[in-house]
Amino acid sequence: MSKSTRKSVVVIGGGASGATITRVLSAKLNPNTTTLTLVTARPFAVHLPGAIRMTTTAEGKLEESVLIPYDSLLVNNNGTIKVGRVTAIEPAKESNAGGSVVLSTGERIQYHILVLAPGSEWSGPLALPDDRAAVLEHIRSWRRKFENASGIILAGGGAVGCEYAGEVKDAYPRKKVTIVHSDSQLLNAAYPNKYRKLVEKDVTARGVNIVFNDYLDGDLVVPTYGSRPGTGFVKSLGSSVLTPRGLIKVEPTLQVKSHPNIYAIGDVIDWEEQKQAAKAPKHAQIAAANIIAQLSGGTPKKTYTGQPELIIITNGKKYGISYVGMLWGITLGNWFSSMMKGKELMVSMTRKGYGLAK
Repeated sequence: MSKSTRKSVVVIGGGASGATITRVLSAKLNPNTTTLTLVTARPFAVHLPGAIRMTTTAEGKLEESVLIPYDSLLVNNNGTIKVGRVTAIEPAKESNAGGSVVLSTGERIQYHILVLAPGSEWSGPLALPDDRAAVLEHIRSWRRKFENASGIILAGGGAVGCEYAGEVKDAYPRKKVTIVHSDSQLLNAAYPNKYRKLVEKDVTARGVNIVFNDYLDGDLVVPTYGSRPGTGFVKSLGSSVLTPRGLIKVEPTLQVKSHPNIYAIGDVIDWEEQKQAAKAPKHAQIAAANIIAQLSGGTPKKTYTGQPELIIITNGKKYGISYVGMLWGITLGNWFSSMMKGKELMVSMTRKGYGLAK
């Protein structure tokens, strides 16, 4: 089959969800009938749980493992990695005929099936640039800010704010650290009050101050108030595709509403669940099965019904509180949280997901 007659699958976004479905599809698609392209704004992925420690301290040289190359992502080298930032999507006029994605350079990449997995956009230390040299300077800059600050205010008491508090206390035990949170408890109402109180107790035990229902100025104010969906370019499909928050409206098959040739997975979907990398494998499994069925002329039948909530809030390397949203709601303390995440930040496990040995 000639290149011109092969079907093309394009994935936008090389984070947890985009990389996962790209790897799954590269193992299953026949390169003689289907091309696969991952479009990613950076030439490497970022393991966000590790990025919190990486931007706080030089200990462990985490930039060498948290910034993950795509060299081994594709199974049997089946597919192409294209580095570029997508600015628009142009569906074909004919229904179910695919379309093209437009890069900032003006280049167009044709698709028959498109997967949207652009992930989230962050502020402050987690707002990493696209270029590797700029990323390394960004990391060094934030490390200097944490080192030189006499007092640190973390503006936001969600998972990111709590974990930064623990990392700062590990690196600089005597620095004054304050979390300012606009709610009356840490985290959000997706988690039971009992768990939220346990996280508060765990954080304050490290000497971290918490100010609720307020905003504050300080020597170093670190934005830790969560992320925004990176869906600005999706507006080119029409305003009805996105919610007011910028999330993508999807069917249970994870097809974008009114666009059966386009799928969306990861943090950007309008689904009542917490936005976490841990959700990526299930999203990818459902969408990949439906894409393969669609490419074969069948009907997408796999549906997504959600997943139990699970979170591990680390408090530096040795401490933390975890929650498993099963049975009556299970909470687990320092030993589990440190073993599962705090010590190594799941870096090795994540790198294996990108096809790397370690």
